Amino acid sequence: MYYVYIIQSIKFPKEHYVGFSEDLKTRIKDYNNGKSTHTNKFKPWELIFYTAFKGLQTAREYETYLKRGSGRAFLKKHLIK
Repeated sequence: MYYVYIIQSIKFPKEHYVGFSEDLKTRIKDYNNGKSTHTNKFKPWELIFYTAFKGLQTAREYETYLKRGSGRAFLKKHLIK
C-alpha cells in the first residue's frame, strides 16, 4: 500500500506537512527523530490524517493535489483544524 498523510507539529500546531510513504510508521518515527531537514525544526509531529492507495501513481497524484492550489484549500477546509 501507498500512504498519503498529513502530520501536525505538536509545539507549533499551525505547521502541517503533507507527505507520501510506503511505510507510514517508520516515516513518522523518522520525522520525530530529526531525519528530515525540512521538518526537523518543528518536531515533534503527530499524524492527523492518512489515506491508503493500492496504486503508486494515484497516491503520488493525490499528494501533489493536496500540496497545490485547490487541494491545499480542501486540506485546510476539511482535513485540518
